[in-house]
Order: sequence, then structure tokens, then C-alpha cells
Amino acid sequence: MDYKKHITVIEDYPQKGVSFKDITTLMQNGEVYQQAIHDMAAFARQKNIDVVVGPEARGFVVGCPIAYALGKGFVPVRKKGKLPRETVDADYGLEYGKDTLSIHKDAIQAGQRVLITDDLLATGGTIRATIDLVEQLGGEVAGLAFLIELRYLDGRKGIDQYDLYSLMIYE
Repeated sequence: MDYKKHITVIEDYPQKGVSFKDITTLMQNGEVYQQAIHDMAAFARQKNIDVVVGPEARGFVVGCPIAYALGKGFVPVRKKGKLPRETVDADYGLEYGKDTLSIHKDAIQAGQRVLITDDLLATGGTIRATIDLVEQLGGEVAGLAFLIELRYLDGRKGIDQYDLYSLMIYE
């Protein structure tokens, strides 16, 4: 399926020079959204995973349905201070500063095979921090899955040792 025809591209959003890829138009089409999740779940099935992890918030709209399709659990990664129990944290860089992601300390068991999902791989900062959290807890990152990869932002750099699947690639 040509998924790109279901993505709305908005130029100069949220700032001049950015070509924003809006996944909500894909998600609004039930058949296309279902097929996209099916295709991503097929990649995950090959990885023999135990659990799916996704960073907030758009990682939830990809990760939760994949976990459901596979009959696996889903573990949310959130901004610092948003999870109610004891957490481990990882800092990551933003364009102007840094932020921190958190995961419940008991969310991943040592040796569990983990699929990390998100809607978009851009510069890789969020995913690198999510990988760090999973590995801090002793999880094994079995794969990374994205709806969209913006290759021109070189987000694979630093995570290329992991098996990575992108449903759509923009060069």
C-alpha cells in the first residue's frame, strides 16, 4: 500500500522550513490505519518480543494497537513526573535544551525482548532515550518500528545497531 498518500504534508509548520508529516489523516481512515498496524505487527512477530514500549504521546497510537494485535503488554514512556510509581529516567537533547523521559522501574524485566515503537524517527533523540531506559532495566531491544522515518535528519545515526523498520521513508 502507498501509505504516503494518506499522510498530509504541511509546509512551514510548526515553523518556517519544516515540512510536517501529519499522521492523523492516515489514522482517520480505519482500513489504512489497520493495515499500517498489521504491517508493523508483522515485523514485530519476527522479533519474538515479550513487550511493546512507546514514548508519549504518538508512540502510544502506534504501540498500543501493535501490542494488542500481538497479545502482548504495552509499557508507556512518559515525560518526567507523569508516572505515579518509582521510575528510572533518561535525559535527551532538544533543539533548545533538554528534556527527561521516565519509565516505571518495574515495567521491564531483565532479559525481556522489547519492541520500541513511535510514529516518527527524526533526529533520534527520543528513541535513543527510550532505548537507554529499556536497557537500564535489563531489557533487550529486539527491534524499533516507526510509521515514518525522515532519513534526511539522520536519526538512524547512533541506533543503527538495532533492527529498524520504517513503514514510510522520506529521503
